[in-house]
Amino acid sequence: MMRHLSGSVEVICGSMFSGKTDELIRRLRRAVIARQKVQVFKPAIDVRYAVEKVTSHAGNDFDAIPVQSSADLRARIEPDATVVAIDEAQFFDNGIISPVDELAASGRRVIVAGLDTDFRGEPFGPMPVLMAKAERVDKLQAICMVCGEPASRTQRLVNGQPARYDDPVVIVGAAELYEARCRQHHEVPR
Repeated sequence: MMRHLSGSVEVICGSMFSGKTDELIRRLRRAVIARQKVQVFKPAIDVRYAVEKVTSHAGNDFDAIPVQSSADLRARIEPDATVVAIDEAQFFDNGIISPVDELAASGRRVIVAGLDTDFRGEPFGPMPVLMAKAERVDKLQAICMVCGEPASRTQRLVNGQPARYDDPVVIVGAAELYEARCRQHHEVPR
């Protein structure tokens, strides 16, 4: 089993449809090739594709453990895991920050993927703090569904119209509710 010389935190962020989960899976597959012990977690709320897998919109997947909370995640970490990944980290509360810090401090590589902003364009959950504490942050972009330019925002749609600012922040969905937008075409009516 290959071990790391020092722990680290990597954050993969961006809007929906930017390839975050594909990039997470790519890094996990490389860790497996390097004979590292990998453990992957996801919030139990995310049941879009498969309960015990992280799955990208493109259809790539990797086995994962669904957890209800950061305490549940902490309790399920195996002592010999050298790479711990967390997908859709924006759905966790700020309690996720401590186990991520502790894992890195114990010499593990922690890879976190999630939306950096919500549908309103505002920082989402624990992601800003995780990004600030990370050794590496990769912010991916999608393609704007209006103009084709690079997109950094997630547009929520309700009956084909932009969601209002005061609509609920967390609604799990995919292409039927959301699309990628550039700054110019991202709309949040008040």
